[in-house]
Amino acid sequence: MSNITIISGSPSEKTRLNGVFQEVLTYFQASGYTPEIINVRELPPEALIHAKFNGEEILDANKKVEDSNIIVILTPVYKASFSGVLKTYMDLLPQNSLEDKTILPIAVGGTFGHLLMIDYALKPVLTTLGATHILKGVYVLDNQVKKISDNRYELDSDAKNRINTSLNSLNFNNPSLFTIGNDITI
Repeated sequence: MSNITIISGSPSEKTRLNGVFQEVLTYFQASGYTPEIINVRELPPEALIHAKFNGEEILDANKKVEDSNIIVILTPVYKASFSGVLKTYMDLLPQNSLEDKTILPIAVGGTFGHLLMIDYALKPVLTTLGATHILKGVYVLDNQVKKISDNRYELDSDAKNRINTSLNSLNFNNPSLFTIGNDITI
């Protein structure tokens, strides 16, 4: 059985990324899994900014990553890259902490112009942390995530289908079967 962690890298509480997060969480729960959750924005800012590697909340978050063999990383796209708060947290992960883990990156951005952010900005950092099993990323446009009420969002059918197709490719019993994917699902 797999241990799964979802890392949400949005600095904002009210974000379209929450719609994607909810879709991923619902998928795992419907499959009988209860993933660990790391909302990077909820980690202590002082620990992140001052690189307090031994802060209790940082150690707890890093333990979730260590104990997982599947990690889904969610990030908004800012300035053609992933969020700074996500990078700040990844800087506090131990070297090679993503080794032998299957990683599924999912990004939400405003334009197709930032589509390659996953391959050219995020994946190199993941590789530096030891990741060798990086799945095809999923890129969702902002306009594919509709705000329906107070911090609740709904994904259009195309975005939902692409996310679920990527999640369906996970092999929960043997995630080491994955290889690095160079394509991005759009």
